[in-house]
Amino acid sequence: MAITLSASDAPSPPLSARLSPPQVWGIVLLTPYLLVFFAFVLYPVCYGLWLARHPASYVALYNDPIFARAAVNTLIFLVIGINIKMLIALFLSGFFAQQRPWIRWLSVIFILPWAVPSIPTILSVRFMLNPEWGMVNQLIFKFTGDDGPNWLNDPTVALTMAIGVHIWKSLPFWTLILLTGRLAISNDLFEAADVDGASWWQKFRFITWPSMQTLYITCTLLSMIWTLGDFNSVYLLTGGGPADLTHVLSTLGIRYLRLDQLPLAMASIVCAMPFVLPLVYFMMKRLSR
Repeated sequence: MAITLSASDAPSPPLSARLSPPQVWGIVLLTPYLLVFFAFVLYPVCYGLWLARHPASYVALYNDPIFARAAVNTLIFLVIGINIKMLIALFLSGFFAQQRPWIRWLSVIFILPWAVPSIPTILSVRFMLNPEWGMVNQLIFKFTGDDGPNWLNDPTVALTMAIGVHIWKSLPFWTLILLTGRLAISNDLFEAADVDGASWWQKFRFITWPSMQTLYITCTLLSMIWTLGDFNSVYLLTGGGPADLTHVLSTLGIRYLRLDQLPLAMASIVCAMPFVLPLVYFMMKRLSR
């Protein structure tokens, strides 16, 4: 008795026969990038989460008073430091939007702190704030005759200086982003406002801010996400001192690594997820609109 095979029962051709030559070359060229992604991105993240899986690590972290202080410092950085930076960037973008030749030269100097690497710039600020031979205290002594303060010996002052260094270092980048948003606004709107006799505040309130509101909020959320993983401003300026009172969550993980406490280091990084995930959620929600 003859057996008939339907089209669905017929053996399918091999994958190489179903792919066109450009598709095959695409897979070949994509494979190294996938290997790099799995080896240097996915595997370290999964390994870190595996190291932080023990509940005892979180109990020890909760009982460490430095962790609570680092969480508060991180919150201060996000709520106060980032918002001050973005407000300054918003108004500086209006200043640099003026069409004057000397402003263009000034913008080149303004962008230097962001363009220069973090290690030499932040360490130079640290040397300037040295209480014995730093330039700041030398100037204070020259003009007042009194010794200057020990800038990095007080936790509040040291954290304030770290926030100031962070603002100074990243302010040019966000100013340029917001400047781009300002330049995208049509000049016809401002000309019509001038004809109506609007003040600069009215033009900002009814033209500039409505046009830049989405960009401003998106940049603020993105800056908060990046700042959570940035340890340069604190680690290079204060080293977490004095007495480990200026640590943020990103530098706290480095502290535990130096103490050879790898599970605690990974646990401290995982504890930053409650800060990161809401920011990522709101970020993606705004971008999806």
